[in-house]
Amino acid sequence: MKTYFISEIGTERPTFLHYQHKNLESSSFTANASHVQLGHRRSGWQRLIKQVLLTKPGGSDELKEYEEKGTISPATRKVMVNILVADMVQSEGRIPQRLTKEKYALRIVTRFPRSKIHMGRQDILLSPRHLPPPGPCKCAKSAIILKNSLFDAEEVEQRRHKEFQQHKARTESVLSTRLYAPSNSPLQYPIQGFKVRPMTSTFIPGLALHARQRSNYTVFLEVSKGVLKTVIPAGGAQVHGNGESRLMMESSSLETLNELLAYVSYTSTVYHIHTGDLASFQFEDHEGVFPITIKQPQPPVLYDMGTDINSQVTITTKTFLRYRELNRLLKSIRQFYKDIEVIIADDSFVTKKITGNHIKHFIMPPGQGWFAGRNLAASQVTTKYFLWVDDDFQFTKWTNIEEMVKIMEANPELDVLGGKVKGSQFDFSLRYEEGDEMEGGCLNRKFKSRFQSLPGYPQCSVVSGVVNFFLARTDAAKRVRFDPQLNRIAHSEFFIDGLGSLMVATCGHVSIGHQRITNHKKYWKFRHPGRRNLNSKLRHLFFKNNLKCLN
Repeated sequence: MKTYFISEIGTERPTFLHYQHKNLESSSFTANASHVQLGHRRSGWQRLIKQVLLTKPGGSDELKEYEEKGTISPATRKVMVNILVADMVQSEGRIPQRLTKEKYALRIVTRFPRSKIHMGRQDILLSPRHLPPPGPCKCAKSAIILKNSLFDAEEVEQRRHKEFQQHKARTESVLSTRLYAPSNSPLQYPIQGFKVRPMTSTFIPGLALHARQRSNYTVFLEVSKGVLKTVIPAGGAQVHGNGESRLMMESSSLETLNELLAYVSYTSTVYHIHTGDLASFQFEDHEGVFPITIKQPQPPVLYDMGTDINSQVTITTKTFLRYRELNRLLKSIRQFYKDIEVIIADDSFVTKKITGNHIKHFIMPPGQGWFAGRNLAASQVTTKYFLWVDDDFQFTKWTNIEEMVKIMEANPELDVLGGKVKGSQFDFSLRYEEGDEMEGGCLNRKFKSRFQSLPGYPQCSVVSGVVNFFLARTDAAKRVRFDPQLNRIAHSEFFIDGLGSLMVATCGHVSIGHQRITNHKKYWKFRHPGRRNLNSKLRHLFFKNNLKCLN
């Protein structure tokens, strides 16, 4: 009998794993008692491999090769397989005496779908639950390290981490759990799309057992956030746990058992508007786990598109001190769109009255800022779309709002569609790595980097962000909103907040003009506030978006 001593994570005492088979010798080198720590859940397999090599006689050369090429010797591979098996024994008990180590390892990789790590000429098969968690992301050399803008970094980081944990609690559920379908299983169950209303009984579709002839069939169903029920069986069948979280059904007839399974219902016992449960379905040594989405149905928010562009789109803008440019913009709008509604948010220190048909002029407290004005303007929109323009833009014959609406209507998944400004197309892509929870993520912004063309519109491309001339789906933009804390210089921050929820595209055949730059000393003083404002914004991004660096 061979005994391996493998230290448990977070404990000092060794765990004794007894293998009852002579074939469990790995090679001339075996897992060294207390020196190999079973830490792959926490630190990843790469670190574990390095620990193994450091304890192996002559392992320093192999470690160097592993770090350079990512390969290890067959002998080390055998040790890694042994550690995998040892960990499974630790969590599930001993290897059954009737099984050899090889068969047991096969059972492991059959039960848990395989993930490969290249190790020389051979691959080691790892259970997906052993895949290392995401580590810290890497910042580009040119990236801004946001933490450097903080004078109280440690304190802010702790507060941010606490807030991030609350964010995860609000946005994650068991529905985020990875589920793996077992191979060659006789169990049939729904793998996607099973939704129930909170505290409402719903039949589970597709439950069935497809097994060979036996004298008796017994299945178990178990959930954690609800109860299970089936019909009262006729003769030849037994049901235990009806109306409880664990349900057992037994019958000598496979047909009778499947009839009982067809009438199994699930009822959640906790009210939540959007959460989930995991149901375990077991028969003999086979087990399947499937998700149950618990969701309160939400009424849709629909907009009456009407018959013309005036009932489909509202033009929105924000002005600050630049009334001459604003009047030029309004004049150019009326040249092409006489009756379309225009909403103006104005936070000038000394305001001037703007009048005209289909114009709404909202006066704000002075100097409230760029995004606060955007929020105000967007909040007053009642049409399906709004077109955002700066107060110094100018409509031309190429400013075709109808074409933009046509593209958005043809692509209902689109939320924002941008165009050109004075012949130039300013767009960018955002690539985000979540990174380590404590350090935060890495955000990389690349200009003129597009993901793909928009289907059916080769002159349009899918991106992450566009210039200040865009048509937005009103309800989608309101969900993301414009952060009013960004009061001076801000634009891409809206698309950072919307990353993952806003589908954005840009088109090169729709454009707007830009007025000639004039000398506004007072305006430019606020437009370029200096280093202090930049540090404040970096600090804000560090906390709000849980970022480590920005490029």
